[in-house]
Amino acid sequence: MLVSEFLGTALLSFVVLSMLRSQGGTFNTAIAAGLLLAVMVMAIGAISGAVLNPAVTLGLWSVRKLKTVQALSYIVAQFAGAAAAWYMFVYFTKIDTGTINHEGFTTFTSRVFTAELLGTFVFTFAIAAALYQRFSGGLKAFVIGGGLALGIIVASIASAGAVNPAVAFAIQQWNLWSYMVAPVLGALLGFNLYNLLFVETEIAEVAEARAEAATRKTSENKVAKVVEKPARATTKKTAVKKPAVKKTTAKKTTK
Repeated sequence: MLVSEFLGTALLSFVVLSMLRSQGGTFNTAIAAGLLLAVMVMAIGAISGAVLNPAVTLGLWSVRKLKTVQALSYIVAQFAGAAAAWYMFVYFTKIDTGTINHEGFTTFTSRVFTAELLGTFVFTFAIAAALYQRFSGGLKAFVIGGGLALGIIVASIASAGAVNPAVAFAIQQWNLWSYMVAPVLGALLGFNLYNLLFVETEIAEVAEARAEAATRKTSENKVAKVVEKPARATTKKTAVKKPAVKKTTAKKTTK
């Protein structure tokens, strides 16, 4: 599971780095990232769930889809995969890392923060829909990959469009608030809001329907018992009378 998360996050980060290097544009980068995630859902989804995102990991943990130790292990593997992708990218491109300008680590920019939060919310809302509605196979991969593509497009209006702390780390976007905290908050909102609005309501409705069915069944059983008692009594009386009539007739004939 950890190897799957490491390799999957590394591939996702490397694809985004390659698209940025080739200046593919926001739309093409979003489509490439979504397509790769869809492939990873099909390839390793049955092994680790193909989470590949620390924010999504925490969102799944918040709705009890992942255990605490598993979630922490996933996050470590995901950041390690992103770091490996960055070093591979530097090795192949021979880019001068000294020319990279990093945004202040603790600088808060409300526009960028909100954009990353909304983009991650869109992405994780799509994941929640796929999980809770139990999509399988290609449909699940399409919804999750499409959710990532849409999330990147939404976020890129004011940010780098990472919607993933590990990918943000790989593309050298190290701002704490915009690319670490905002995606986590967006994921928590996406999963928990879907769970609150649709899943818990559906569970309550199902429980209410079952309770009504049980009450109706109990009432029907009581009525059936009341109707059945007189019928049994009548049957017993008839069964006693018939042999008596037969015996009397037999004696008279003999005499």
